[in-house]
Amino acid sequence: MQRTNPLLFLFYALCYPGKMKKGVIIPLILLIIIVAGFFFWQKKQTTEININNQQNSQNQESAKNTGITTPQEIATSTPFIAPKGEISRGNPNKKQLIFTFDCGAGTNSADKILETAQKHRLKLTFFTTGKFTEKNPEVIKKFAAAGHEVFNHTYDHPYLTKITDEQIKEELAKANEIISQQTGATTKPFFRPPYGDRNQHVLDIASELGYQSVYWTTDALDWMPDKTADQVKAQIYSHLKNGAIILMHVGDDITGQILDEVFTKVENDGYKIVSLTDGLR
Repeated sequence: MQRTNPLLFLFYALCYPGKMKKGVIIPLILLIIIVAGFFFWQKKQTTEININNQQNSQNQESAKNTGITTPQEIATSTPFIAPKGEISRGNPNKKQLIFTFDCGAGTNSADKILETAQKHRLKLTFFTTGKFTEKNPEVIKKFAAAGHEVFNHTYDHPYLTKITDEQIKEELAKANEIISQQTGATTKPFFRPPYGDRNQHVLDIASELGYQSVYWTTDALDWMPDKTADQVKAQIYSHLKNGAIILMHVGDDITGQILDEVFTKVENDGYKIVSLTDGLR
């Protein structure tokens, strides 16, 4: 039996409806509705995809122009497009890691960090706020006395993009004065913006005072209350690469619990742990 092309059949039915059998009319109408619906749905999907692609391109261009982090950045804790002059990674040509520790809350892991650094004979890098230093001067003195680097994390840990230029300057200058009294050295040339909140304007203001922003390559997520020690270790191990700047915190318990194990593993993997200053060379 010769097969009939369904498109020709449909064309014939539309042109000569009187010659079609009555039993064929209703199925034919349903077929027409289904075909029309399919083409309408396909056109709508294509339009939505084009709109989404256009919006994504606009968002990425906006991030490039302003230096503001995008949702993709926040999820990965690494800059999607870093503002000009910002450090987010050390020398990628050397197999080394830069562990940095922010001080702004408690001192939970301070002693363990010092013990572990001494055990592994390391010089580490700390970013501390002025308020933390006021409350815990002996901790900062211990960091400095052990040869660790201590840099600026502002005085009061504000969102720098939401305060005035003069307030930004005051935050950095006040923190530097307080911290320097305990360490005997300036906190320049590096600072870390609280919450990673910064844009090009903030960096330009900081630069006027002699500071360069230090972001991070990997956030260990040790500060999140719902994270376990195993999850924090996995976060670190899954993002190892040459020159990575790893963000950790003094004010949680997990950091002190896992640090010796983490240092041992990455060193066995062939990485050298260095300070920020050494890691940029």
